[in-house]
Amino acid sequence: MAASGAEEQQRRRLGLGRLSALSVYRRAAGAGRLERRRRRGTPLLAGGKRAKGRPRRGGAGSGGPEPEAPPPPPSAAAPPGRVERAKAPPGRGEAGGGCPGPETPPQPPPIAAAPRSRVERAKAPAGSPEAKRQGGPRPRGEGGGGVVGLLQRLGRLEDSRQRAAELFRWLVAPVAPAEFLGRHWERAPLLVRRGDPGYYAGLFSTADFDAALRGGEVHFGTHLDVTSYAEGVRETHNPSGRALPAVVWDFYQNGCSLRLLNPQAFSPNVWHLLSILQEHFGSMAGANTYLTPPGTQGFAPHYDDIEAFVLQLEGKKHWRVYSPRTDAEVLPQFSSANLTQAELGEPVLETVLEAGDLLYFPRGFIHQGNCLPEAHSLHITVSSYQRNSWGNLLEKLLPAALQMALEEDVEYRQGLPMDYLGYMGVTNSDAVDARRTAFMEKVQSLIKKLIDYAPIDAAVDQRAKSFLHDCLPPVLTQSEKAQSVYGFPARWQDGGPCDVDILITKDTEVRLLRHAIIRLCNEEAGVMLYYTTENSRVYHKEEPKFLEVDPEYTDSIEFLLSSYPNHVRVDTLPCETLEDKISLATLLFEKGILTTKKPLVQV
Repeated sequence: MAASGAEEQQRRRLGLGRLSALSVYRRAAGAGRLERRRRRGTPLLAGGKRAKGRPRRGGAGSGGPEPEAPPPPPSAAAPPGRVERAKAPPGRGEAGGGCPGPETPPQPPPIAAAPRSRVERAKAPAGSPEAKRQGGPRPRGEGGGGVVGLLQRLGRLEDSRQRAAELFRWLVAPVAPAEFLGRHWERAPLLVRRGDPGYYAGLFSTADFDAALRGGEVHFGTHLDVTSYAEGVRETHNPSGRALPAVVWDFYQNGCSLRLLNPQAFSPNVWHLLSILQEHFGSMAGANTYLTPPGTQGFAPHYDDIEAFVLQLEGKKHWRVYSPRTDAEVLPQFSSANLTQAELGEPVLETVLEAGDLLYFPRGFIHQGNCLPEAHSLHITVSSYQRNSWGNLLEKLLPAALQMALEEDVEYRQGLPMDYLGYMGVTNSDAVDARRTAFMEKVQSLIKKLIDYAPIDAAVDQRAKSFLHDCLPPVLTQSEKAQSVYGFPARWQDGGPCDVDILITKDTEVRLLRHAIIRLCNEEAGVMLYYTTENSRVYHKEEPKFLEVDPEYTDSIEFLLSSYPNHVRVDTLPCETLEDKISLATLLFEKGILTTKKPLVQV
C-alpha cells in the first residue's frame, strides 16, 4: 500500500523499509471505521469487553476431558507475601480486568499508596503463629512444581469439591478464604504482593501466546483483539481473518496491546485451572490474557460486571482502582462504557503489580492499568459471577410463579375493574380516590400471595442447567482416564475391532467423575439429566448435553450424588431390577459421567 508523502519522508528519515501493521490498518480502515467503542460485557471474561451478552469460550480446541500434562521442574518457595487492602463503602466491590491508563503513563514507586483509603498489612515471618493465623506464606504451587505441579497434587484428592476449595485457597493465599469472603468478596479490592515471580509458573506465558498464534486457530475479533488507548481514545485495530504471527507481533511492536479471549481454548493448564474453580464458584469461571508493550496502555477506564482476579504472569503493570461512583454502579448488571479521566475521582488503590502478585476487585469498581517504560506486562484475568445475582434468579422464578398462579388460582384470572383506566395510570397518580386505594391494595395482595406459587427449587434447577451449559469439561488425571470411557482400550487391530464390550456387572464399583458434572431437572418434557463431560472448550459451541431418564432412575442418580466421593457397587443402586442397574451404570459410564474403581479392561 502506498504511503502519503509525509509518511514516506518520515519512514526514510527513520530508515524504515515498510509501513507497520498498525499504519496499514489505519489507512485501510479509515478514520471513520476505527472502533472507539468499549466492547461491553462479553463474557465474564476477565475484563473482556465484547458485545453485550454471556462470555464466550473463544478459540479452537476439542471438547471432552484430557489427561493432565507432566509437571515442570520444581521451584523455590515464595518468601512471605504482603497483603494490602482498599477500604470501600459497605456492600461495594471491584470490577474486572483490562489494561488502560493515561497516554503518558505515570511512574509511581512500586507501591504508591492511595490517599487515606488503604490498609497495608505486612506478612508475619514464615512458620510463626501469626503467619499461620494469616493463612501462612504459600510456596509456589503449594510445594513446588508451579501451577502444573499444584494441579497434579490436587488431582490426588478424591473429592472434586475439596480440589476446588484448595485451588481457591491457593488463588487468594496468604489470605484465608473465609477472611477473603467476609472482607472483600463483592465489597472491596485486595492486593497481594507475594515477592515470588514464579508463583504462577506454568499457567500461561508469552511463549504460550506465540504458540497459540502459530497453531493457526487464532482469528482477529473472534479470539484476539488488538487495542490501544491514547489521548483519551480507546481504539480496536482488528483486521479480518487469521491472526498471523508476523502481523500480530508487528502490531505489538508498534505499541498495541493484545487480548487473547478465552485462553482455556488454547492452553490445557488454563482449562484445567478454570474447570476446577468453576465448581467452587458454582458459576462459570472464564479468563482473558492481556499482553501489553512497555510504556503503553490498551484500555480506557471502565468497570465490569464480573468478579475479577488479576494474576500478573510476567513483567509489571501500574494499576489504579476507584470505588463505584453511585449506588447504581455497585454490583452492576452490565459493564460500563469507556470513561474519561475527568469522570474519575481519587483511586482507592494504586500499585504496580509484579509477577506472582494478585489483584482482586469486585464488579462495579472502575479500574485502569498501564505499562511502565521499562517492562512489558502479561496478565491473566480470571473472572466469575456474571449475572449470578438474586435478581437473576427472580427473573426465572417470578414468571414461573405467575404462570402457576394463573393455572391454579381463580383470583388471578378474575377480570380487572371496568372503569380502572379512569382512575389508574400516571395521569391519575396524584388523585385522591378510594378506588385507587383499593386497586393498589389488590395488586399488593396478589404479589404477596404469589410466593405461595413460586417454584423456587425448579427455578434453581434451571439456573443450574444454564451453569452446566456454561461449564468447561473436566480435565482427567491419568488414573481417572484409565478408569473412564476415555481410557477404554477399544481399537482396530488384526482386521477388526477389539476390546469393545463394556462389561459392567453387579459387582463393579462406580462413582461420579466429579460432584458438579450433573443436574437432574424435572421439566415439562420429562426428567432430564444435564451433564458437562461432553461440553466444548469453546463457549456454547455445542447445545446443552442431556439425557432423558425414566423417573424410576432418579433415586439411583441421587444415590450416586449422595455417595460421592465413595464408590458403590452397581447392585446397590436403588433400581427395580439388576438389569436396570447395569443398564443405567453402563449408560452413565459411556457418557463419561461414571468412573470405575478399577479399569474394566487391563491392558
